[in-house]
Amino acid sequence: MSGSTFVPARTVTCTRSRAARELGLRRREFDFAIHLGRIRTVPDEGGGGGRRVERTEIDRLRTQDGFPDTLRERLRLVGTAEGAALMDIPAGRFTRLARLGLLVPVRFYLNRYRAVVWLYLAEELRQFTAGAENAHLLRGRTPESLRGQLAAGVDLRARNWRGRQLGFLTRQSEGSWARAGVVAAFLPPADVADVVKDPYERAQLNRFRPAPLDHGAPGSPSAHLAEQLMTAQDPDEIGWLRSDLGHAVEQARTHAPAPRPAARHTTVPPPRSAPPTTPGDHGSRPEPPRRTRGLRAWLRRRNPRPAGV
Repeated sequence: MSGSTFVPARTVTCTRSRAARELGLRRREFDFAIHLGRIRTVPDEGGGGGRRVERTEIDRLRTQDGFPDTLRERLRLVGTAEGAALMDIPAGRFTRLARLGLLVPVRFYLNRYRAVVWLYLAEELRQFTAGAENAHLLRGRTPESLRGQLAAGVDLRARNWRGRQLGFLTRQSEGSWARAGVVAAFLPPADVADVVKDPYERAQLNRFRPAPLDHGAPGSPSAHLAEQLMTAQDPDEIGWLRSDLGHAVEQARTHAPAPRPAARHTTVPPPRSAPPTTPGDHGSRPEPPRRTRGLRAWLRRRNPRPAGV
């Protein structure tokens, strides 16, 4: 029809809980799949601030071979013992490969002794084992260069986990300040204050800072340990995070400056003029009439004296 305006069809989406049911996943599995990028989400166009799943994404996953078992298998997590058995290597060798950063954990939990237990994707362990370039790491003597790093106490498990977390949170962030807040979440507070001098910009970063990890009640030893794992430790890691934060804040500042309180304009009233004084008065106020004088005048009006008295 001539003169009509074309309105594009609105993308059909559904809530995360509905998508999880249609994909046959528990909510925890579904959230983990989003974390890994296995399921793509889009911002909620309704203005709710959350994220939704497109209908086409659900159809894509449901039409894959072996659904839903193949999807669940891609999300399976294993610890050190199960991972070593899966790779057919001793648990000690598995731990050494993980400390060297060759096996990257995706999650952790704290056991009853408050020790960190790292978890790995079974799919990634199978891929590492199948790689011909990794055969010398799975059998025989560990190369001398790697043994030297282990002897020096290298342990990259927490750092590599932080790298994965940073990537996931950055992918989910919307807006320049949100991306800067993600970077700030991995730095010690002193470094954030040193890079971002403006207190209003730091307040904006805190506003978009990701929620802390759910490991125990706030202030508990478990929560404190989780916070330590979330914070960069190595000097070179802190250095590149500081640089990344500086660039992110600069971009955010250019795109949308941090809000500041409106300037308050206070009107100062003019000074009162002093009453005029006479010489010798020294600025003192005139004495108010005494009440007794008014009483005598009133009595004279009521009882006037006879004439001639």
